[in-house]
Amino acid sequence: MCGIVGYTGKQQAAPILLDGLSKLEYRGYDSAGVAVRNSSGKHEVVKTNGRLGVLSDMLDGGKALKGVCGIGHTRWATHGMPSEANAHPHFNDDRSVVAVHNGIIENYGALKDKLTSKGYTFYSETDTEIATKLVDYYYKKWNDPIEAMVSFSLRVRGSYAMAVMFEDYPEEIFIARKDSPLIVGITGDETFLASDVPAILKYTRNIYYVDNMEIARLEKGKATFYNVDKKVITKKSVKIDWDVEAAEKGGYAHFMLKEMHEQPEVVANTLNAFIKNGKINLSEGGLTDEHLKSIGNIQIAACGSAYHVGVAAKYVIEDLARVPVNVDVASEFRYRNPIFGSNDLLIVISQSGETADTLAALREAKGRGVKTLAVVNVLGSSIAREADAALYTKAGPEISVATTKAYSAQLIVAYLVAVQLAFVRGTIDGERYKNLIAQLQTIPAEIKKLLDCDEKLKWFATKISNKKDVFFIGRGIDYAICLEGSLKLKEISYIHSEAYAAGELKHGTISLIEDDTLVIGVVTQMQLAEKSVSNLIEVEARGAYIMSVTVNGNYAIEKQSKLTLYIPNIDPCFTASLAVIPLQLLSYYVGVARGLDVDKPRNLAKCVAVE
Repeated sequence: MCGIVGYTGKQQAAPILLDGLSKLEYRGYDSAGVAVRNSSGKHEVVKTNGRLGVLSDMLDGGKALKGVCGIGHTRWATHGMPSEANAHPHFNDDRSVVAVHNGIIENYGALKDKLTSKGYTFYSETDTEIATKLVDYYYKKWNDPIEAMVSFSLRVRGSYAMAVMFEDYPEEIFIARKDSPLIVGITGDETFLASDVPAILKYTRNIYYVDNMEIARLEKGKATFYNVDKKVITKKSVKIDWDVEAAEKGGYAHFMLKEMHEQPEVVANTLNAFIKNGKINLSEGGLTDEHLKSIGNIQIAACGSAYHVGVAAKYVIEDLARVPVNVDVASEFRYRNPIFGSNDLLIVISQSGETADTLAALREAKGRGVKTLAVVNVLGSSIAREADAALYTKAGPEISVATTKAYSAQLIVAYLVAVQLAFVRGTIDGERYKNLIAQLQTIPAEIKKLLDCDEKLKWFATKISNKKDVFFIGRGIDYAICLEGSLKLKEISYIHSEAYAAGELKHGTISLIEDDTLVIGVVTQMQLAEKSVSNLIEVEARGAYIMSVTVNGNYAIEKQSKLTLYIPNIDPCFTASLAVIPLQLLSYYVGVARGLDVDKPRNLAKCVAVE
């Protein structure tokens, strides 16, 4: 997902824009650019293909571009390949209208035809140039920037976070938003704009979230919000409670390593937010015990690592609470025309709270009158605001594209829901309830122990860094762990990796096993250990090179494994929180051994806010 920044105030804009864009590099991008209104009232646009550092060098850190109002952008290519022409900002013929845009304009073809018939020509392959010239068309028609932004919003289909500067309105920025996040920050006589909090947290903690189909006029120290009827909206700011240092590396080589080592604190903070006086309380998030008692079935929709949390949650909820759970990849959820019962609950899981497919699943359920629960990390995000109830993870800012601490915090919330659901429905008694809560509270310390014992993994990562194919196998919750371990490895190392339910090996997959193929077996569910070990013996017989993750005491597995990693004993429902740690570390060290930028994997973005 691309990054947007904007500024109007008394300081030079370009250094602030470059600084803000640097805080959004984690979102993924392939080109960058800025536009600043200069002292003569004209828009100067500078953009380049490649990394932000190239743009910064061109502008001497921003000093070469004078002006106190500007917008900036890091682009992740969707329409048109990465190039200087396709980079943002985009502009009309005389650069009197300049814009940046996140999202995808779905009806760009029809709009281009319309504008071509009106005499417009195009220099790029992007939908953003079309969007910019559509705003220009309506501005020339109405001679009113708010009217132009409203007309734009009503005419386009798709998703957009749009920021526009008009030459006729010095030191002002006009914005519009649908489905792609935008925030505004104000301090004194300065106004800041961004697509995510880290870009402007250095300057202000008071944030205004722009809602869907809203327009805003940004002036120095002032923001006026409108709906599409051009009526002024009163909006309250949200105070961000994490600091700038939380978004910095803090001496670690990479954000991913730092964020892995933050997991004990993140998990503890998430537990403490919901466990009070030895009991779980989810009511502050809008999920009461009365509602938990009335739930018929649960459906979960999420993407990527959040989906893997959902798979683990299914096993835990069904085991403890005996409530049927269905888990969907959010991008497929709507398209299977899901069936809901009158008392069903849809749980959506998203770190950013802006994941497009997950948001669409939420809206599908709400449109059918189904109760919705969001598990999110970002206060005030679209998913958090639109869900009937929201349980916040306490992960803080997560910068590395590959999630680690947000995944762990989401798992904790899933466990809390499962345990409380089981207790209020009477499928576990008070003694079991207390024991499960006590075990949950041991997880932070156990994660720390696992993080501090990584020397074997460093060695092993170097040994396997030239592998071409890796397979993860496990049963039950172990299969859910395998899904996440496999995703981490392929994200960070670019090694082809797949996760399979171990029992499916004989149904085709075992044909891919040959001499020296790395197979990672996850065996933490001891009631299934005999069957899982049998699967490891099968692949060993075909030449596989085996690594295992298991629980303390299961030493017999070392006979099959070149490397065996042990996690502390804990209730089998909670082993995912511990077993995932060595798999995260392995992925990180393999990526480092291969000389890759583990924080910014190729072709990936942190927040996928387009379908």
